[in-house]
Amino acid sequence: MKRMLINATHDEELRIALVDGQKLYDLDIESRGREQKRSNIYKARITRLEPSLEAAFVDFGSGRHGFLPFKQISQECYSTQASNPQDQMNIQDRMQEGQELIVQVVKEERSNKGAALTTFCSLAGRYLVLTPNNPRTGGISRKIEGDDRDLLKEMLSQLNIPDNMGVIVRTAGVERNIEELQWDLDYLVRLYEEITTAAQTREAPFLIYQDNDVITRAIRDYMRDDIGEVLLDTQESFTQAKKFINQVMPRFKSRCMFYEDDMPLFSRYQIERQIESAFQREVRLPSGGSLIIDQTEALVAIDINSARATRGADIEETALNTNLEAAEEICRHLRLRDIGGLVVIDFIDMSSIKNQRLVEQQMYDSLKVDRARIQTGKISNFGLMEMSRQRLRPSLGETSGVVCPRCSGLGTIKDIRSSALAIIRLIEEEALKESDTLIRAFLPVSVASFLINEKRTLLAEIEQQNSVRVLLLPDPQMVTPHYKVERIRAQDVGAGEASYEINSPVKPEDYSADRVAPPSPQKAAVKAVVPTSMAAMKPSRKWQKRTSQRTGPGWFSRVIGALFGSSAQKTDARTRARRPGDNRNRGNIRNADRSGKNDRGNAQRRSGRQGGRNNQSGNRDNPGRSDNKSSEGSNTPTDSSHDKSSLGEKRNDGPPPPGSDEPLKENLDKRNRGNRQRSKQKRRSQVQDSPVET
Repeated sequence: MKRMLINATHDEELRIALVDGQKLYDLDIESRGREQKRSNIYKARITRLEPSLEAAFVDFGSGRHGFLPFKQISQECYSTQASNPQDQMNIQDRMQEGQELIVQVVKEERSNKGAALTTFCSLAGRYLVLTPNNPRTGGISRKIEGDDRDLLKEMLSQLNIPDNMGVIVRTAGVERNIEELQWDLDYLVRLYEEITTAAQTREAPFLIYQDNDVITRAIRDYMRDDIGEVLLDTQESFTQAKKFINQVMPRFKSRCMFYEDDMPLFSRYQIERQIESAFQREVRLPSGGSLIIDQTEALVAIDINSARATRGADIEETALNTNLEAAEEICRHLRLRDIGGLVVIDFIDMSSIKNQRLVEQQMYDSLKVDRARIQTGKISNFGLMEMSRQRLRPSLGETSGVVCPRCSGLGTIKDIRSSALAIIRLIEEEALKESDTLIRAFLPVSVASFLINEKRTLLAEIEQQNSVRVLLLPDPQMVTPHYKVERIRAQDVGAGEASYEINSPVKPEDYSADRVAPPSPQKAAVKAVVPTSMAAMKPSRKWQKRTSQRTGPGWFSRVIGALFGSSAQKTDARTRARRPGDNRNRGNIRNADRSGKNDRGNAQRRSGRQGGRNNQSGNRDNPGRSDNKSSEGSNTPTDSSHDKSSLGEKRNDGPPPPGSDEPLKENLDKRNRGNRQRSKQKRRSQVQDSPVET
């Protein structure tokens, strides 16, 4: 059973995990000290226009200005309208600095990049997404296919959508009726009216509307019929989730439960180790292989190693099994780590094209449960697969980690000898410059010891040839590969200053990550609008009608039912037993079918033996007409009466099955009677033409 586990016991961090049994398949971790700005709506002011980038830099109240492309600016925001619509539009002709407008954050700030903004705001509800100033974006989610999509198109045309607005139906809108969709639409329209009203009350920049918190977002986006339980381990989070479920999805209120056990919630379902694997560079596979995940500035590289995987019969089978297992695990870690952007996967080389297609199909199947938009390519001749994934939220490494202060994110550092030689070369270069009388080098203790003891002669030669003094100062607070070399002129040299009295210019905090204290979070001008109460959700009548038509017998079943009543009933029972979610009676029905076949076979054998004895007795009484009478008596009256009785029992056994047609039955009866009459005439003609034994 699938569960949603919400751990809110620590004030610094809130974790939401989606598990299937004891396997973690999605994870969301939000830091309480880090404000999430994605999907928030601000009133901003344009500070600078860049014609070369066709974009504007916007101050929306954050520490770093946002980036607003010209194509993401609605025509309603233009300060001047073009006289000829066919003229080429330029951002400096349509916008001006200091102009105020309403924007929404599309992408969060990352490293040195500011947030990406847009004026085409979108408000997400339970079943719908409202696009207020972009009516051409209306439609249905691309994940909805088949008859569901056609029916939703028909229901979408019946909604009362305001002018200049668009609506997108989410996957949660499947099997919902018109009243529920209209209820969600009215709530979103009322929310947007509150946003536009609040935008006129103050000057930019300020926060107008803040997206729901992580608990509400998780329940809104992930709560489906397949989620059996929602467990929360704090009373505050349980009350918040219960309130939201009662307002928006009351049919799921029985699934929201408070976890009261002494054992930690995530330890109960054994997912703590799985969460820790999402922070590691190397991921072990059950078969013995491994994944190496490296994230760079441009892309994410994933390498697959067979390592200890030796289950295959040959190298090709081992590579196939490892790649299939790795494909599923890669898709899982893409969701857990929320890796976005370009991803390059290096699979183990496979010579068979068929095996490559199997690995590609495994990737496609494993990516179906991902909410992000994903584009994948095929495995190239070099064994590489390229794919791109939408970034739904900041990745796990960005929210929970910092750049290593020692290696600066490289992952490797120079050893002591390499660092010492590099420092000697730098001292030689500085000694060649004029007007230098003193060179001071602040070094780690290990590097300073190596230079003083192993390279003492070389340092003395440098001092003698260039008439300078080299001073090596070990710093216990400094670690490799960090160092600092200074040139001191003659007029700047302090008189009578001992080497141990010289303080290091490098402070310990300089080695820590450059983390700017986040500003105090802003308070939104528009609070969450409380939706009107809604009755318990029931599927639409159209969905019920379509379901009943789908589960009823088809044309072939009706034909079989008209010919063989008992077989049709068994076929219908077998079809019901094979429906998803009802597998308990499958074995009983299979055993019943087998026993029924055995009983029919035994009955036929007994009737055959009895008929043979009767024929033998008849031959003894009338030996001259034995063949004629036995053929007429055994075939004509007995079989016809048996067929008539079986058809009569089927017609009199209760009402006809749903979807059956009476004219169809009449035609079938006429056809059967005609076939029996023709068979009688044929057998009579054969009897008349056959010679009579004397």
